[in-house]
Amino acid sequence: MKYIPATPAEREHMLGAVGVQRVDDLFRDIPAEVRLRRPLDLPAPLADPDLLAHLRDLAARNTDCDRLACFLGAGAYDHFVPSTVPHLALRPEFLTAYTPYQAEIMQGELQAIYEYQTMMCELTGMEVANASMYDGASATGEAASMAADLTKRREVIVSTAVHPEYRQVLRTYTSHLPITVRELPAIDGATPIEAARAAITDDTAALIVQSPNFFGVIEDGEALAQAVHERGALLVVAVAEPISLGILRPPGDYGADIVTGEGQALGNALNLGGPYLGIIATRETYVRRIPGRLVGRTVDTAGRPGYVLTLQTREQHIRRAKATSNICTNESLNALIAAVYLATLGRQGMAHVAELCARKAHYARERIREVPGYALAFDAPTFNEFAVRCPVPPEEINRQLLEHDILGGLPLGRFYPEYRDCWLLCVTEQRSKSEIDRLVDHLEGLR
Repeated sequence: MKYIPATPAEREHMLGAVGVQRVDDLFRDIPAEVRLRRPLDLPAPLADPDLLAHLRDLAARNTDCDRLACFLGAGAYDHFVPSTVPHLALRPEFLTAYTPYQAEIMQGELQAIYEYQTMMCELTGMEVANASMYDGASATGEAASMAADLTKRREVIVSTAVHPEYRQVLRTYTSHLPITVRELPAIDGATPIEAARAAITDDTAALIVQSPNFFGVIEDGEALAQAVHERGALLVVAVAEPISLGILRPPGDYGADIVTGEGQALGNALNLGGPYLGIIATRETYVRRIPGRLVGRTVDTAGRPGYVLTLQTREQHIRRAKATSNICTNESLNALIAAVYLATLGRQGMAHVAELCARKAHYARERIREVPGYALAFDAPTFNEFAVRCPVPPEEINRQLLEHDILGGLPLGRFYPEYRDCWLLCVTEQRSKSEIDRLVDHLEGLR
């Protein structure tokens, strides 16, 4: 389409319509000293083929992350995304859909959300799940508020083995609420059962743990649930790596009352940090206190199935003071991606991916512990992450590995000063045996 500039008469008419005489009057609120008084210093326009070639040259200057062997996890995981996921989830009817308030014209999106909620319930072993959390950290903060409302208690205990950034968000969430957050120090990389039992009081609303936790250790969820329930409190379990539930016992089966988590690993690419997908699921008894959006299945007057937003106890729908939450995000696209991913893999595929992660991580763990100077930080069962004590500062190891196209693990000293010599490594199904062996060979050369 050819651009045709306005005639002087047309320009004068438009300026008069908005109440100004000159174009400069439109910018009079901008101080004169910061206005650009000369034409922009831009090169001459390029023909389409030349422009595409120029953009390709610029893109070639970027780092190609696909060639890196990634051993970094800590809450964001490099998993393979089947081609069916973007092919289906990024179709225009899903990609451009807005919040499904008008159920009569949003049945497709609502059904997709309903299917996602069902899959989250099956994955976590819970009875009801929603589809509108920002990420795993905010879902955990919402769970603390939910637990306080349900128990009418005002203290939340959180294990220091929970992701440090989840704990930071938890403190932000509760900073202006009548909720006190108390930390329970982890011992040998896990939440101590007896210390948890001693820490819980009659004013404790919930104990929050993560499994597998930030150190990669699998917590004793059943023992923790028993300790919590003895005092009438709730157990909140955060799952930062949901692929683990392909082979590990789901939290609902060992007594969790609320399960939160991060859905990024379920088909959502890393994308330099987002957008992510928060998971929250609970028991049906607590459904009226679950925050965010909830899709239900019903029938119309003719008996035909239909999907609606139900139990809308958000501040957009009821009085703010009575709202369960003020969280109103639309994570439908990310939830759809997770649903397509899980449907593509199925039960057996999910278990297979989880088993590959566990086996490859075990191989890497055993190879590294054989390297002189390196030792496992914690002697405990893990899934696909483990912490290693290093003879060289982890930051220096990462710097040297990057020169060989290896993205190293997380230096734990960033969050835990007492573990400044420890390195948190992650191995997913994406890593090959040759990549693991190459990592070990470089570590041997760093001695």
